Amino acid sequence: MTVDLRPTGDGFSPPRWLRNRHVQSIYASLPLRRLQVARAARGLAAVSKPVVVDCGDGVRLLALQASQPGHRTGRRELAILLHGWEGSANSLYVTSLGQRLYAQGFDVIRLNLRDHGGSQDLNPELFHSCRIDEVVGAVRRLHEMHPQHRLSVAGFSLGGNFALRVAVRARRAQIDLARAVAVCPVLDPAHTLAALEHGWSLYRRYFIVAWRRSLRLKHAAWPGRFHFDDMLRIDSLTEMTAQLVRRYTDYRDLDEYLRGYALVDGALAQLDVPSRVIVASDDPIIPAADLERLARTPALRLTRTPFGGHCGYYDGQTGASWLERTICAELLGAEPA
Repeated sequence: MTVDLRPTGDGFSPPRWLRNRHVQSIYASLPLRRLQVARAARGLAAVSKPVVVDCGDGVRLLALQASQPGHRTGRRELAILLHGWEGSANSLYVTSLGQRLYAQGFDVIRLNLRDHGGSQDLNPELFHSCRIDEVVGAVRRLHEMHPQHRLSVAGFSLGGNFALRVAVRARRAQIDLARAVAVCPVLDPAHTLAALEHGWSLYRRYFIVAWRRSLRLKHAAWPGRFHFDDMLRIDSLTEMTAQLVRRYTDYRDLDEYLRGYALVDGALAQLDVPSRVIVASDDPIIPAADLERLARTPALRLTRTPFGGHCGYYDGQTGASWLERTICAELLGAEPA
């Protein structure tokens, strides 16, 4: 099977003022966009309830669950949404997509990764990106709680990376997963780390500040267990990650850890769940060249757009974005509206 790696567009054509990759990447954080999402997602927020999910092995993850009212006949749809690193179930891109899916009849569960969304007190050990077993366990448990639903998973950035790794393991974990969608997933973590370290400093600064805040919350939740003082003074994501690996994981070094959650070089070879990867050639965080190293499998469909930035895909229209319309149609098995 051959994946066409050339830009396809698939109908995404933003106006010129939205074609800059940095504008696309940070547009969701602008006050106007925040206000729009908050207004549009009031219905989702009103029905979302916190749920602590037992993932097995004593691990618990926090989720926000929005169930459709009343009893429905016919096929029921459940979408589990995964945020990016240092995001949360309440991140705007997750909330906005969740509202769109809920309006289309989905039950929606927005799952927080470990130590995200204010959940630092749930588990004593620190989050790191190789903790795939607990996310598989969470998806399995959530599916057991909704046995009559057709299950799909969608994720953004690191959450997209997790979504694809869940899809690879779904059959072995006895999860009846119908579809997976990954938006701008981390492909080769070493290259993404280098892009953050040496690219526009705004991105590096954002993640350093967010990570420091998370570590302080973890320290407060588990006093005496962690010693982050010197780590918090580091101004390099690479060195902070190396410190994390050396002190709080079983990996020998940074390189081994980064390879542990890479999607390239055969990691997707056993993928048998229909999965769609949506990436932008101008993504400032995920180098598009790494697409060449994805395993070719009939289950994988790749959409590569010329524009979109990192998890952007804003076309300037009111209402749902191109990305939200596309994901919703993908999970329903229909053409985009």
